[in-house]
Amino acid sequence: MELNDLTEKIIGCAIKVHRVLGPGLLESAYEVCLAYELQKAGLKVERQVALPVFYEGIRLDAGYQLDIVVEGAVILELKAVERILPIHEAQLLTYLKLMNKKVGLLINFNVTLLRDGIRRRMN
Repeated sequence: MELNDLTEKIIGCAIKVHRVLGPGLLESAYEVCLAYELQKAGLKVERQVALPVFYEGIRLDAGYQLDIVVEGAVILELKAVERILPIHEAQLLTYLKLMNKKVGLLINFNVTLLRDGIRRRMN
């Protein structure tokens, strides 16, 4: 599946979750529901994927975890915050670089309209 088609499908699933749950819940609730919707849509979903840090050529476990990786290609960073800050976008870009992935979605579920809470970023 092409990345644009894949991200559109992911966004559609996220919108469905947001319509059902609305804003105001913890990020973990959105994560489990979105993972379920993505799997229902026939997509391969990995939750809480370990993200090692490489420092001076050594792989170190720093405790970082990616919220969701879809089809091994798209990183989803989920938030339930008042507003997306530049640090949230920097976090996603760093994850993309460390995992050598091309595209990621930053999705903030704590908004009235989900389209206002979605940022698509490319590495």
